[in-house]
Amino acid sequence: MFKIRGMRGFLTSSIGVTCAAALTLPAAALNMPSAAAAPAERTTTAGGRPNEDGALAGSTRSLPLVPRTRDRVLGQAPEQGLYRDDLEDFSLVGVSWDNPGTELHGLVQVRTRSAATGHWSGWQDVETHNAHGADPDTAEADSGHVHGGTAPLWVGDSDGADVRVRAELDDDPGPRGSTPTGGHDLLPAGLRLELVDPGEETPPQGPPADMPRTGTEADAAAAVNTDLAPFGATEIPALDRQATEDELEQLTGVPRAKPYIGPRPRIVTRRGWGADESLREKGFVYTGKVKAAFVHHTASGNGYKCSQAPSVIRSIYRYHVVSMGWRDIGYNFLVDKCGTIYEGRAGGVAKAVRGAHTLGFNNNSMGIAVIGTYGSSKPSAAAVTAIARLTAWKLGLFGANPKGKTYLKSGGGNLYPKGKNVRLNVISGHRDGYATECPGAKLYAKLGSARTSSARLQGR
Repeated sequence: MFKIRGMRGFLTSSIGVTCAAALTLPAAALNMPSAAAAPAERTTTAGGRPNEDGALAGSTRSLPLVPRTRDRVLGQAPEQGLYRDDLEDFSLVGVSWDNPGTELHGLVQVRTRSAATGHWSGWQDVETHNAHGADPDTAEADSGHVHGGTAPLWVGDSDGADVRVRAELDDDPGPRGSTPTGGHDLLPAGLRLELVDPGEETPPQGPPADMPRTGTEADAAAAVNTDLAPFGATEIPALDRQATEDELEQLTGVPRAKPYIGPRPRIVTRRGWGADESLREKGFVYTGKVKAAFVHHTASGNGYKCSQAPSVIRSIYRYHVVSMGWRDIGYNFLVDKCGTIYEGRAGGVAKAVRGAHTLGFNNNSMGIAVIGTYGSSKPSAAAVTAIARLTAWKLGLFGANPKGKTYLKSGGGNLYPKGKNVRLNVISGHRDGYATECPGAKLYAKLGSARTSSARLQGR
């Protein structure tokens, strides 16, 4: 095993995971090319190196998948996979591929071995239609580092992985033994298994006011919230309604006869969840205002404890930046199933920070992701309440009515062409701006309740 130390060396790799039909042969017996013919694995930011805040940095390993079928024959789809039982610990997996404009049409499954018990999990599906990302024709999208990828899956502390990816066959397979020339029966080029170790979380030492300012990116991420909390605070405390209204006037400099803003909720800062600020791109990118909120689920599974949420977020952050090639985590905020709200993309929780959450509609909007998968599982009442409280405050800063409608101009996507003005709910689901299952049917069904509660919190 070898490791490449350095933040960006890994970004030229690709990530992709697809579900496959069950295999009956062990990995060792499958017809695979020799290891020498496959691209090398890469490790970026190895565990053991402290980040800017002194916490133990995590790592990301990128392992190339190998073919498990050489030629397409009648009734047999192209398939790739990988089996490894000699891995360093990881807690989150995903699959990437070279071209972010290529979709993976097929099935993806993974099973992992627990580092604690040595037992293998059952096969788990990985969401292949990951419709997040920076808008087309933006610096983030055109950086040359961006890849296609699945949603990440939280698997807990593991040291072995088995992944299988099978393409979806076209209805017309063509002559027996023929080579496909198009359609959905080809897998994206450069499939790689991404294994993410979130690293350890070290509790910040000393009061925030005593933190030395050294000019690092950690300082920059902390400084943009100093209107709301002391420099370096691990959380932004909740305020009552009157204090929130007073703060609104201080932030905007414009008194409002009727503020229509909900009480500010408690928000765990990036320092609070242990973000390694050296991973992301320097600086911040802003939009003009926040006219709408898009609600997402992370599709990373529900098998986490609320105490593990910071680790899950650090893993998603690393997956978005190192594996997907984005400038920072895609979401502006995250919410765990206990209702705790976390700062997402850096730039200031009260500011209009441009995210990479809803492809085509990142301008003048914010993205809120509930950690978990909510296609068939109901979100907790605490998570829905947190969405209402967060939107009542943040939308209130910009004068937006949570029960209202607004227009956003599409930056280009699979649902609306670039330049089209689209009328949307001020609180929308991801699927309202992009053809996707996100935020899951069960969470999407709760958005009406969130709108009503959010508007009530604003005093409407």
